[in-house]
Parts: sequence; C-alpha cells; structure tokens
Amino acid sequence: MISVCIATFNGSSYIERQLASILDQIGPMDEIIICDDASEDETISLIESYKDNRISIHINKVRLGHVNNFAKALSYATGDYIFLSDQDDIWLPGRVDKMLLSLTSDVSVLLVASNFDLIDEFDKHIGEFRKLKPENKSKLSRVLKIFLGKMPYYGCTFVFKKELLELCLPIPAKTESHDIWMALIANTFGVVNNLNIATLQHRIHQLNVTPRKRRSALVIVKSRIVLIKAYVARVFKLKFKKPL
Repeated sequence: MISVCIATFNGSSYIERQLASILDQIGPMDEIIICDDASEDETISLIESYKDNRISIHINKVRLGHVNNFAKALSYATGDYIFLSDQDDIWLPGRVDKMLLSLTSDVSVLLVASNFDLIDEFDKHIGEFRKLKPENKSKLSRVLKIFLGKMPYYGCTFVFKKELLELCLPIPAKTESHDIWMALIANTFGVVNNLNIATLQHRIHQLNVTPRKRRSALVIVKSRIVLIKAYVARVFKLKFKKPL
C-alpha cells in the first residue's frame, strides 16, 4: 500500500493539477493524506470537490509551519511505501513505478530520491535540476556531504519505506528542513538510492516555501549546529538505547 503525504497552505492555485497527476498513478487501496496549515483560500474546498475516498484531509486549527505540518501528515501514514509531495508540483507519468522499483531493489534501501524538471506558474518548462548523483561512497562520506550541502535532497522527490518513520519521528524541534533530516537518518541506518532522472516537475513561483536565494553564512551555520546536535542525539538514542 502507498501513502502520499502532502502539506498544504493556501495552495488553491496549483493543488488540482498536483492531485490529478498523483491520483492517475496510485491504486484503489492507496491513500493521500493532506494536512492543511489553516489555509485562508479555497484549498480545502477544491480538495473536497474530488470526492475521492483515497483522500483524507486534516486541518490544523493553528499554523504549525511546513516542517511540523509534514511531520503531522507522516504520523497518519499507514502505507508500506510513503511518498512526500508538495502542493504545487506535477508528477511525471511513470514516477510511482520507477521510484518503487528502486526502493524495493534491495532490503537495505530505505529511501529513494530523484532529480526534477523546473516549471513556472504557467506550467512552462524553465530548467532542469540534475545535481543529485548516484553515490557509492561510505555512509560517513554521504552524511558529511549532506551537512556540507554538497548532496542536495528535496523532500518532494522522496519515497521511503515505513521503517524509516520509526527512525525519523519525531522530527526534532527547531529543525528547519524535514527533507535533510530524513536523508541524514536514512543514509546513516540504511541505503539511499539517488536517481539521476527527473520524476516530477517542480514549480518555481513567488510563494515557494523553499528559499530561492542562498541564505547568509551565519544563518546556515546556526541551522547546521542545531541539526548536528539533533542528529548526534538521535543516532546515540537509536544505536545505544533502542534495539534496531
């Protein structure tokens, strides 16, 4: 069974195209879990208009922010294989099959990520993202590259096994990026496959949550310190305080 977790907030402009591209690729027993962060537009009514029993909607009474909103969506997932999805992208045909084939290729694979194409608010192709390369390096090397920002991971490209949730959740407080957190944990305790192909169209527009410009060095350093502390604490807990 597949679970697709989507965090929405004022996504009425694009949510219909995203849902259509997902529903075409999942089966009758799969599920789409949507956690909405108190949207003020027509996002909820547009989703409800589908009247598809595969879609479940959870509305936050107060805003949680995108990281905690994704964490909440993940907590409802019941599938063996879990996809993350932004509210404004478009999945390319065949994405689900290609990603699952890679994920189930070996029992040690916990997560699969891919590259993507770029589109604007009018669905026009404006570029390609091909920075995620297949890696055969050691786990330590991969983890260090993630911390240094040399192995870019985007949650919207993820599919992973449910076992990863037991390792990743709860996402530590003040963590700015759920996708980097999950990539770190997956690379530490299992294998991550990086697909060099595009499996979705990632939309660039004025309301993107992901920053379009590089942050200052000070902000990045502070963020990394928080992440390192959380990572060390979680690894210690999982390795020495919990049987794996």
